[in-house]
Amino acid sequence: MHFHLPFSMVDALWTVTFAAHLVLLVVLLGRDRARRFPVFTASIVVVAFRLLTSKLLFGRLPQMTMLELVIITAVISVVLGLLILLELARKAFGRVPRAMWVTGALIVMAIGAVVLKFWGAWPAWGQVKQGSTFQILQLLAQKGNLLLDVENVLVGLLIVVFGSRWGAGWRSHTQRIIVGLSTASMAQLAIQGTWEAIAKHAAPKSMDEYNHVIALRERLFNANSFIFVAVLVWWIVTLWMDEPGIMNAATEEKATLESEGGPAALESGATEDPESPQAIETE
Repeated sequence: MHFHLPFSMVDALWTVTFAAHLVLLVVLLGRDRARRFPVFTASIVVVAFRLLTSKLLFGRLPQMTMLELVIITAVISVVLGLLILLELARKAFGRVPRAMWVTGALIVMAIGAVVLKFWGAWPAWGQVKQGSTFQILQLLAQKGNLLLDVENVLVGLLIVVFGSRWGAGWRSHTQRIIVGLSTASMAQLAIQGTWEAIAKHAAPKSMDEYNHVIALRERLFNANSFIFVAVLVWWIVTLWMDEPGIMNAATEEKATLESEGGPAALESGATEDPESPQAIETE
């Protein structure tokens, strides 16, 4: 017996990804993580909005309008992604001396700029100046995503290696978020590089070979989507749990209140309550 599902793999991945974003937002808001990571929360909202609009408005809006919406939201996502790195780096290395902080930031940005320069082709400057506003935005979104992936990996390595020394250990939410970002970016870079190598050297001589290359491309991008869903699940589970330091602080505060404030409150309540049995007998 063969089962014919009424939806494709792309539809299934979209549904799971969108649902995971909604659950992650519930965790961020319900567990009070949004207050600590406002830029990360805003980025999740934007990505969920992009997923929803791409599904509901595709084919219903004029093609040019839909393309402009996709490009604008892509640029916003890149800006928010860079701000997330700043947010996480400040939380992880807030106690680092300013000179060391600035030096590390300049090194990370320089490495990202070098990778951006030599990865992929750049259009001629004259062509860029003659292009429309949305063509420039499209170039910014494309190159910005590449730069963001490289910076995610670099900052992730720094936080994983040196974060414990400065207060952002393995079980901290800061390190858990950057681990997810780095994993997604490494997968994106690996798959993008693999596909570019295949597209550069592939020379299909028949329609069957061409279809085989296209099917390979779909499998690669589906694998990237699976990895991103796994990252979303990682964020949902790890951000639901409290950090060990927060739990210890709450336990110590509760014990302090019980040991210091509890007996005093009971004694004052027994002597000051006019309706207590002892007060009635005294009267």
